[in-house]
Amino acid sequence: MRASTRREFISGPAGRIECAVDKPEGTARGVALIAHPHPLFGGTLDNKVVQTLARALVELGYETWRPNFRGVGETEGVHDEGRGELEDLEAVLKKIQTEKFVLAGFSFGASVVARLAERVKPEWLVLVGLGVTRLMAPPVPAGTLVIHGENDDTVPLAAVLDWARPQELPVVLVPGASHFFDRKLHVLKRIVQSHKGELRL
Repeated sequence: MRASTRREFISGPAGRIECAVDKPEGTARGVALIAHPHPLFGGTLDNKVVQTLARALVELGYETWRPNFRGVGETEGVHDEGRGELEDLEAVLKKIQTEKFVLAGFSFGASVVARLAERVKPEWLVLVGLGVTRLMAPPVPAGTLVIHGENDDTVPLAAVLDWARPQELPVVLVPGASHFFDRKLHVLKRIVQSHKGELRL
């Protein structure tokens, strides 16, 4: 992501977890934990959407942690269909030991952090391209930012709306955006930063 990005390794339930960490200028206002898309379909901590989320949150003053899921990069273990991945994210969060934190995720990672938000109390939850078709997401707190691409052919918009409707949860639609927000990453970043007023500080 940046020359200043550092790699950290944390002990998790299935072994070592590789993380990329970026710090903001000055004192951090908290930590943001960001989860990447499905590891069996090429998802890694270096995914462009995940990097965009990290940039947006670093500029909002957060230290960002981007772990690789099991079996990706230098993270040990094998894919566990969301179960072990949830445990690994919780292990990273416990290692960080912070009271003020944001959870964010893209696609499969968004579904996993939504599950994590049932166990912990993030000050903000950001879900992009929420992968409700492969790993069902639970209801989420009011104030959660949900962003989806109009032309997402991986996770149909209709499926996300079906999930959001019973919660009366708004979904921010990015016109013309694909699942991976090709040529729309700047729009994604702007939406996250413009919604910073949703943060419960």
